[in-house]
Amino acid sequence: MESMGALGAGLAIALENVFPPLPSEIILPLAGFTASRGDMSLIGALVLTTLGSVVGAMFWYAVGAAVGRDRTRAILAGLPLIKLKDVDRAEAWFDKHGVKTVFFGRMIPIFRSFISVPAGVSRMSLTVFLAFTTLGSAIWNTVFVLAGYQLGESWHRVEEYADVFQKIVIVVVALAVVAAIVFGIVRWNRDRHDAQHRAAPRRRAGRNSR
Repeated sequence: MESMGALGAGLAIALENVFPPLPSEIILPLAGFTASRGDMSLIGALVLTTLGSVVGAMFWYAVGAAVGRDRTRAILAGLPLIKLKDVDRAEAWFDKHGVKTVFFGRMIPIFRSFISVPAGVSRMSLTVFLAFTTLGSAIWNTVFVLAGYQLGESWHRVEEYADVFQKIVIVVVALAVVAAIVFGIVRWNRDRHDAQHRAAPRRRAGRNSR
């Protein structure tokens, strides 16, 4: 980052998305700290780290779309420090929640990279994938870059709060899923009641005609 500035920060985050064990919770605050020293532009750090996130996500999306689920899993299994159970969790989440998973998944370490795989395998609309990947990445990156910028020399303290932020995201996702289920049940009951209400006059008319 000192030699390449914001471009170096973006490159580091792109690599973090391709190889998840690289910790964005350290890279992003360090980028913010570097910006606070004047070695790079804060806006540049925000824009290029988000661009790096999207480029890294596109890598695994492209792999998933090109070679399919089984071969992608074989590739991931061959990488050091990567657990297939994390890939399976991301795949299960995607199967259940689709687009919401792409958005919220960008804010969960490790998960943020793997969610691109089922999106690619299922050939999710590229426009939708890019839109929600960019939005989710921008939120995550902005939080951590600004934290490092504000903390200055103490930027490393941000890592202590990363787990808390991750848990907040998971709780928000869980609440959103529950709300969606409740809304679906209410709508189903309302539609069924409306259908019964519309059918009642027809049944009465049928009896009267007989």
